[in-house]
Order: sequence, then C-alpha cells, then structure tokens
Amino acid sequence: MNIVLIANDVKKILMQNFCVAYKNILKKHELYATASTGAMIEQVTNLTIHKYAYGPLGGAEQICIQIENNMVDLVIFLRDPNMPPSHRQLATNIFKQCDMHNIPISTNLATAELFVQGLINGDLEKSHEND
Repeated sequence: MNIVLIANDVKKILMQNFCVAYKNILKKHELYATASTGAMIEQVTNLTIHKYAYGPLGGAEQICIQIENNMVDLVIFLRDPNMPPSHRQLATNIFKQCDMHNIPISTNLATAELFVQGLINGDLEKSHEND
C-alpha cells in the first residue's frame, strides 16, 4: 500500500514515536511524507520515505495530486487542532481529496493505531477501489 505520513510541527515527535513503534509493519509498505516529517521519521527508524516538498511549499499540493491520481491508499495526518490559519487550507484540501476519492485518513493517534491494526489484519488492502 502507498501510505502518506503527515504531521504538523507540534505532532512530529509523536509521528516519530508512532513510526518507531510500528516500524515492522510500515516497512512492508511504500511510505510518503512531506520533507521535514519524512526526514525526521528516517532519522529514527531507517525506513525509506519518499519525500514531497515541505507542506506549505508544495508538498500538500503534491499529496493532493497523488490522491487525485489514485496513487495513495491511506493517509495518516497527525494534525494540530490549533494549527495556524496559513496551514488550515492546505489540510482542508487534503481532507477534501481523501473524501472525494474515498481514501482512509487518520487525523489522530487513536485512529492511526486502528489503521495499523487494519494493515496487520489485511482489512485496508485497496479499500477504496470499489468507489
């Protein structure tokens, strides 16, 4: 599966910890992330991350294009509910694309962990192909 990992600045350490905890599951998939999140994950996990641009500098748009082209299977977006207004529209665009293309998206640790259980059980394999 192609999994996109995104974390707002205040959630980047949480994303690192999440990826360390689930490294053995995540390494079985193609992982994508915005530039800074991807670099931080790689530092602590040795996972291979395909990196987009920094979110506000085009990474969010790159993710949306990948979603539109059916190249994303799952998004884990650990977001700051108090994110600055400049980042809100970028996040909203990602949420909208996931909704339009029936891509599962997690926005907090609890649902991210449910997605990992789905990956382990095979419940999420190509779940959006039947749109």
